[in-house]
Amino acid sequence: MADYEHLLVKAEGDTIRITMNRPERRNSLSEGHLSELLDAFETAGRSDATGIVLGAEGKAFSAGHDFADVAARDLGGVRELLRLCTQVMRTIQDVPQVVVARVQAIATAAGCQLVATCDLAVAAESATFALPGGKGGWFCHTPAVPVARNVGRKRLMELALTGDPIDAATAVEWGLVNYAVPDDQLDAKVDALLARATRGSRFSKGVGKQTLYAQLDRPEADAYAIAMEVMAAMSQSESAKENMAAFLEKRRAVWPD
Repeated sequence: MADYEHLLVKAEGDTIRITMNRPERRNSLSEGHLSELLDAFETAGRSDATGIVLGAEGKAFSAGHDFADVAARDLGGVRELLRLCTQVMRTIQDVPQVVVARVQAIATAAGCQLVATCDLAVAAESATFALPGGKGGWFCHTPAVPVARNVGRKRLMELALTGDPIDAATAVEWGLVNYAVPDDQLDAKVDALLARATRGSRFSKGVGKQTLYAQLDRPEADAYAIAMEVMAAMSQSESAKENMAAFLEKRRAVWPD
């Protein structure tokens, strides 16, 4: 795996673990940090891995954008930084692997955006989540985009307008994360969820993930049109044919991919 300044990346079997390792800056998302995240996810996406775990070292999962980086930029520079951040978020959802956020501590602003962008998320009970721009001078416009697609409108408004944090149990109730567990059980729960989410054909799962994102938030008729065409096409894939043959022959499937 490549060597990074701000990340630790390790392959373990079918899983690639991307760990943000800038604890002295609370894993804030500078241009360098975002560029490394983009490269790491693009590289992982081209691999044979079935799952990716995004985690962090230190007392924060991520504090969001690095204000020292932002403050040094003019309007055009900030636009470029936000484009890079958006590219990272889109890449997380574009890669065929299942991506699980392992949230060990506070995730704020663009850090909360990262959690909301991942396919699945598990949080330690001590973790908290916030869109703090609402109580400051730079509103969390872009972090609110994926958060809005995880939680209901009124809950989004509470997060974005008050800027107040919510605890991990509330994040589960609101739909921002899947599970909140005792801190010492975080890794076991992440691995157990990833194991369940990566069963079956890798090829089928990758197309399935990308189709889910393509139809989410579209009108029902458009969503059905997208899903119907992909499902029909995938019925002719080797994975689908093996699935049906194994069911009909009452045997365990042997996936071609």
